Amino acid sequence: MNIVSNRQEQAFSNPLAMRTASRNGSWTKQTSGTAPGYVQANLAILPSALADDFLRFCVRNPKACPLAGISEKGSPRIPELGVDLDIRTDVPRYRVWEDGELTAEPTDISDLWSDDLVVFAIGCSFSFEEALIANGIGLRHVAEGHNVAMYRTNIECVPAGPFSGPMVVSMRPLAPADAIRAVQITSRMPAVHGAPIHIGLPASIGIMNLERPDYGDPTRIMPDEMPVFWACGVTPQAVIQAARPKFAITHAPGCMLVTDKPNAALVAF
Repeated sequence: MNIVSNRQEQAFSNPLAMRTASRNGSWTKQTSGTAPGYVQANLAILPSALADDFLRFCVRNPKACPLAGISEKGSPRIPELGVDLDIRTDVPRYRVWEDGELTAEPTDISDLWSDDLVVFAIGCSFSFEEALIANGIGLRHVAEGHNVAMYRTNIECVPAGPFSGPMVVSMRPLAPADAIRAVQITSRMPAVHGAPIHIGLPASIGIMNLERPDYGDPTRIMPDEMPVFWACGVTPQAVIQAARPKFAITHAPGCMLVTDKPNAALVAF
């Protein structure tokens, strides 16, 4: 199954091509299926005074916030994730937060950058989607070309400093046999959320209406399928919103930083 259109596949067959398209503004949409074979990352960008607390939050909540990299204070680069990589321009769309309120969704944050900011790159489920597809497990949101459905839950994260709040999950509908195989496959990828945290019965984790995701797009569930939920790297957005820092930047849901790190390096044998 092709996980992206032919045009997208040709344009974004490698990480640098994807980042260049984001940098020049020619691609401002979600990145699922782009640059196959490479790790994608969620972003949380915070003032340095909050960096230690947020680092502790990530360490205490590794399912939702598996750290892929951290920048030096004031640096828009994380060298281990890519040589030609600029956090300020290389994500298709960002979210700007002021006092916990979403104030903008720019495609470039160069004019908002300061020497006091620290970047946290967090593992993304788009990496394990590739592994699922390679093992013959179809993903409807990828086949239909829309963003994955994401929901706030009633599962509380372990707090750290001002950071606390509910875990956000991403949902993929799967037939029971595929759900079992998905558990086996993703459990070997803890750096990108690992195994699902819940299968079926969405109300038991606080999700009352699957047709109305908090982030992303609704995904149809067929009669022979069940919803499978993974911890999601959008969790920091919910946590940052609750903490109400004076200033913060995240990625827009589904619009990831595409890195030069191969997905194969994430598999734990």
